[in-house]
Amino acid sequence: MAEDGTPLHLKLVHSKLVHEKLRLRHSLSQRLLVLTILFVMLSEVLVFVPSIANFRKMWLEQRLGAAQIAALALEATPDNMVSPALQQELLENAQVYAVSLHRDNSHRLILSEKMPPEIDVSFDLRNAMAPTLIMDAFRTLFSRDGRVIEVTGVPRFGAGDFIEIVISETPLRRAMLGYGVNIFWLSIVISIFTASLVYLVLHLVFVRPMRRITGNMVAFRENPEDARRVIAPSAREDEIGVAERELSAMQREIRATLNQRAHLASLGAAVSKINHDLRNILANAQLISDRIGAVNDPTVQHLAPRLFASIDRAIDLCTRTLRFGRADEEPPHRARVLLAELVDEVRELAGLPVDGRIVWVSDVPAGLDVEADRDHLFRILLNLGRNAVQAIQDGSGGAGEIRVTARRAADHIHIDVADTGPGLPAKARAHLFEPFVGSARAGGTGLGLAIADELARGHGGRIDLLTTGEKGTTFRVCIPGKETMLDCREAEERSAGEKPDVAAQ
Repeated sequence: MAEDGTPLHLKLVHSKLVHEKLRLRHSLSQRLLVLTILFVMLSEVLVFVPSIANFRKMWLEQRLGAAQIAALALEATPDNMVSPALQQELLENAQVYAVSLHRDNSHRLILSEKMPPEIDVSFDLRNAMAPTLIMDAFRTLFSRDGRVIEVTGVPRFGAGDFIEIVISETPLRRAMLGYGVNIFWLSIVISIFTASLVYLVLHLVFVRPMRRITGNMVAFRENPEDARRVIAPSAREDEIGVAERELSAMQREIRATLNQRAHLASLGAAVSKINHDLRNILANAQLISDRIGAVNDPTVQHLAPRLFASIDRAIDLCTRTLRFGRADEEPPHRARVLLAELVDEVRELAGLPVDGRIVWVSDVPAGLDVEADRDHLFRILLNLGRNAVQAIQDGSGGAGEIRVTARRAADHIHIDVADTGPGLPAKARAHLFEPFVGSARAGGTGLGLAIADELARGHGGRIDLLTTGEKGTTFRVCIPGKETMLDCREAEERSAGEKPDVAAQ
């Protein structure tokens, strides 16, 4: 029971009915039905206005014709005289008070009652235009009963110049009202019938498909992982069919993306656990390697640095993987950094082989500096450098060159890292900065470029693949100035027309 004593199930039914009523009130179907009826009624009004004016004109012309026949009957007598009873009968049959005919420049009163009523309004049908006839028709509809009018028209068969009659307007007004009522009800029937047909067609062709699309969108939003909620497009070739096919494609892509993210999330959780245990194991290995390094054996002393480097790389890989999984990179803290010194530090930790088969060339001007987060920029260049080393080692022979160049472009710093490796495969180029799918090596994670790109974008910059092929690969790191609002490509275009920065060289 509710607080007011009403049974709870009745309140729920009432609430549902109110909700359904509000939904129908604002539904597309109801609006379509109302608009269709209004437009059809408006069309009927536009038809009624000229038709009622034409009805009035025809009615008056019939009176003029009947009055002309009565006048001709009178003129057929030898002396144009008939008995008063016959004259009254002719006037009643013609439904007029008086008839006059203008012929051969003479104006004759043919028939008339003894005391004809006073004329209230005169109408001339000879040269009346449509707007005048419409206005006169509505003046008749809204006039009072008993009004007497004079009507002038052209006689039939050229029987004179014009004919004038005096009649009561009441029969005309009543006939027009009856005609208007008939037209009104006919319009209602036609409007309902036409509106129903139009509504039915539009409902079947447009409203029902739109309801299906919107209902599917709502259902898909509630549970996008359910494959049954992906809309099945129809075979229609119009815009509705295009919308259905595009919606189906979009929903499938969203499902695939959500599934991929769910898998990546699960994989990330598993990797995080593995990394946690692996770091503990590597920490113990670090202690053991420290003791091994104290052994006075030449072979051990020769292998110990490589063991230390391998353990350091494994720990660094675990740290970077965990950091990427948390997605909690700190915003860059910009400071002035000498780029040449930073590139030398990167060379020492890039994993270059000790046999010297891979040559590191730094072509960075000694005085060139950049406003950037030193740690972030170091990680960017280190990831690119290690990728370059791995690319050359995976190539034929395992020997090559890594060249780092830098220059100032407007308020930006462009750093190019080029290697002489075999180039990137098509799959790696298609997913270059995507983690777990953008690696060019078998078993790689693709985290290096993904992290580097994220750090560059944190500075407002970017990383671009300039060239790749059999002769090698070149990446460009763009770091914009702290105060500039130009993007990297605008800065490149602007610097193309400027002279080189001599001070930086």
